[in-house]
Amino acid sequence: MSAHPAIQPPKPSKALTAYRPFWAKRFGPAPFLPMSRAEMEQLGWDSCDIIIVTGDAYVDHPSFGMAVIGRTLEAQGFRVGIIAQPDWQSAEPFKALGKPNLFFGVAAGNMDSMINRYTADRKIRSDDAYTPGGEGGKRPDRATLVYTQRCKEAYASVPIVIGGIEASLRRIAHYDYWQDKVRRSILVDAKADLLVYGNAERAIIEIAHRLAARKPIESITDVRGTAFMRRTDDATSHEWFQLDSTTVDTPGRIDDLISPYQTIEETAADQGASCSKNEAGDNTGTLPDGSKPITIHRTGKIALPPREKTVIRLPAYEQVKSDPVLYAHANRVLHLETNPGNARALVQKHGDRDLWINPPPIPLSTDEMDHVFDLPYARSPHPSYADEAGSHEGATKIPAWEMIRFSVNIMRGCFGGCTFCSITEHEGRIIQSRSEDSVIREIEEMRDKVKGFTGVVSDLGGPTANMYRIGCKSPEIEAACRKPSCVYPGICPNLNTNHDPLIKMYRRARALKGVKKILIGSGLRYDLAIKSPEYIKELVTHHVGGYLKIAPEHTEGGPLSKMMKPGIGTYDKFKQLFEQASEAAGKKQYLIPYFIAAHPGTSDEDMMNLAIWLKRNGFRADQVQTFYPSPMATATAMYHSNKNPLRKVTRDSETVDIVRGDRRRRLHKAFLRYHDANNWPLLREALKAMGRSDLIGNGKHHLIPTYQPTTDGAYESARRKNSTVAGSSAKPTVAKVPGKASMQPSRPPRGRMLTSHTGLPPRETGSASRPAAVRGKKSR
Repeated sequence: MSAHPAIQPPKPSKALTAYRPFWAKRFGPAPFLPMSRAEMEQLGWDSCDIIIVTGDAYVDHPSFGMAVIGRTLEAQGFRVGIIAQPDWQSAEPFKALGKPNLFFGVAAGNMDSMINRYTADRKIRSDDAYTPGGEGGKRPDRATLVYTQRCKEAYASVPIVIGGIEASLRRIAHYDYWQDKVRRSILVDAKADLLVYGNAERAIIEIAHRLAARKPIESITDVRGTAFMRRTDDATSHEWFQLDSTTVDTPGRIDDLISPYQTIEETAADQGASCSKNEAGDNTGTLPDGSKPITIHRTGKIALPPREKTVIRLPAYEQVKSDPVLYAHANRVLHLETNPGNARALVQKHGDRDLWINPPPIPLSTDEMDHVFDLPYARSPHPSYADEAGSHEGATKIPAWEMIRFSVNIMRGCFGGCTFCSITEHEGRIIQSRSEDSVIREIEEMRDKVKGFTGVVSDLGGPTANMYRIGCKSPEIEAACRKPSCVYPGICPNLNTNHDPLIKMYRRARALKGVKKILIGSGLRYDLAIKSPEYIKELVTHHVGGYLKIAPEHTEGGPLSKMMKPGIGTYDKFKQLFEQASEAAGKKQYLIPYFIAAHPGTSDEDMMNLAIWLKRNGFRADQVQTFYPSPMATATAMYHSNKNPLRKVTRDSETVDIVRGDRRRRLHKAFLRYHDANNWPLLREALKAMGRSDLIGNGKHHLIPTYQPTTDGAYESARRKNSTVAGSSAKPTVAKVPGKASMQPSRPPRGRMLTSHTGLPPRETGSASRPAAVRGKKSR
């Protein structure tokens, strides 16, 4: 339902560089943002205006959130300090830099702390890529909550603003996979003053300047990209027109009484008076703040109040925590209200208070993106992490920094809308691109200043490699659009798919003096790439180092429709173009497709068919991803509710097949790793139960053999046992089985798809050879 047929693009926000700098601008930029009082004294500071507390080690690089926000605030004239990975057992480490003049900024880090700490099987990870030496256990579970509590203990009067991806994806009542329940908004549990979500440069700058002007933090309720708490009887909320979310998307009949002894008023109060219906289906009762809900008179056209003064009331936390259907409904409405051009504010009751979520921030312009990325980053970990030799290469190496050390981020956002991914919920669907000049400047700076640069740029990309400068052809259409994806079920006719700016950038970048090779390490959206054969040719000829990773995720229509991913036919078309371009370039290169096991909507038969496809195409998956229900993702709502929020949610709407339980999750993972003998007993049992015993046998057309070698049931990573040790010859190996002999050539025949750990030739990068112990450890 569209309330405003002629929605116009939102008014431009105040530019990041349009603020009058704070007086401390006179100190100038710091070599590194200080992490100790001694560093503050060297800079001539007596105090910090803002202190950022983060769960990651401090790396002053634009791929790390604390560095981006810290440098952005520094450019506004504020003195910013960093407390990285503090010991959370007491409040003392949170006093290391003294009391901040304006506020604490708290973030769990570049990852949700629970995803960082636990695997998809809820097992504790032994390492942490954002910690020196990869050491695990340097941040608490639910780090945002713990850090906020300690900051309050350290300095009770200092305002606290929480942000980062953990706060961003938990800004509303959300399903928590680790506790298997719906949790309250993280703002409620943390008891922070304000929450910023998404890439929050606009919001954090506005907040900092208002606090510097002595505005109370309670008065900051109108900044886009923020969430705050307000009492349900707050008089300031009366100026807003409240729309019940069921007028946006009706979840169906929900007037069941919880107790026969409750009065109607008590029941309405329990339900937040937001989703109760009478038999005729009309809204009844009053809202918790005492105001009347909007009455819509259908007289041909629907007349609604101004969008900027309209707030949509979602079902209360107390409702969604016990009603999966209402949870799916709330998730659907939330995703309908994510376009900065037409999104309305959202409100959700939590007890006697309301959580208000303002519309998403206006995307940064190209000039603003350049400003953020052109700030004086040291592009290195903080000196405190260096070893005795002053190096970050040994035991103190930070794996996440090593991965992005020689990479350049060219854009933000993703309009793919994959339901299992939370990038769009965090960064948005509108692509924010840097200028070509800004990217080239960063490459030159990396070449000239970063220690260890060998001439190889490991990536020019972002959330998706090939969305640079791609977007809607019409600002008016873009402002009014509510589609969750611009590329599903097909490429939107209003989408500009021109890859020429990206091709031009590639050519200019690799022509730079001192640059030997530029690789593309970010994931490629291949359904978009096939719209530009010239781009595929450019990519394959110059920017693929032996193999290219892409993510079909599945082959079957059922799970693909729940993922919002294209059919396998699109992959086949891309594969054809890839191989043609590789042959024309005289190169042997291979596609590395990735797949997801146990995704909502996936049946056992779907996984069996995927395994057959893998076997037929000669692909042995090593790095297998099992579906991980991350907070706020659409697929997570499917997992929790058994409903499909991609369509209208009702009590009787489509039921989604959910893969729950360790045994079934192991089965789906086993189908992806059909070649692992440890999985054969489970697969034989399943295939017999499915009536597919014809797939069990010792022929080439069979999926798994009848014989069972002696195994201990343990899993040995193929990336170790199949890696070629330095100095060894890559000769064919013979796997001896009674009555069978299997040859595995060192180089696969043309067209075969293999992982980087099953016999691919070494990647040609032009860089020095890595030690044997490091080979084969590239993570997905």
